[in-house]
Amino acid sequence: MNIKVKAMGEYQTNCYIVTVEGKDFIIDPGMGATKWVLDNVTNPVAILNTHGHFDHVWSNSELQTKLNIPLYTPKEDIMLLSENSWVAGLPPSVADREVQANEIFNFDGVEVKFRHFPGHTPGCSTIEVGDAMFSGDFIFKHSIGRSDFPYSDPHEMKKSLQRFKKLDYEKKVYPGHGEPTTIQNEKQYTDYWIGNL
Repeated sequence: MNIKVKAMGEYQTNCYIVTVEGKDFIIDPGMGATKWVLDNVTNPVAILNTHGHFDHVWSNSELQTKLNIPLYTPKEDIMLLSENSWVAGLPPSVADREVQANEIFNFDGVEVKFRHFPGHTPGCSTIEVGDAMFSGDFIFKHSIGRSDFPYSDPHEMKKSLQRFKKLDYEKKVYPGHGEPTTIQNEKQYTDYWIGNL
């Protein structure tokens, strides 16, 4: 597996290109991501959103059109792809697949699992591919996503962190902002975050 990353836009949102068995998966194409993605893919098969916030989905529609590939977005965040965004000018996009909680997809032998961790947004999910977890704005290195935005829910974030704490496997974690970490590294902080929500 090969992972390319570039921080996009004012909020430095990480856009990832994950290549497995010759297939390119584009995760969270934010503001200004299109050119970089087009320059770095050879066999794109899908666009995957961890959640629906504007800085993670801004280039969805443009890439859908230019690459003619499907968009997968957590079902509960579909409303954030268009008129319900609180940022003016968001190019609206339409998911080709509304992802159910904890749904697993198989792309000709490459397994992609969405793991639902609501709180930051209703549909907030991590995306697991091989030994990597792309955590969006759920878990960062030594931090967690905010739960005071419109559609956020601190109570759901607590429950998500409790479930994250119980994960019994290790993967490298690639967040929506900042540097990579690991599941084990971040599990040690979950009690602190739960206690402070």
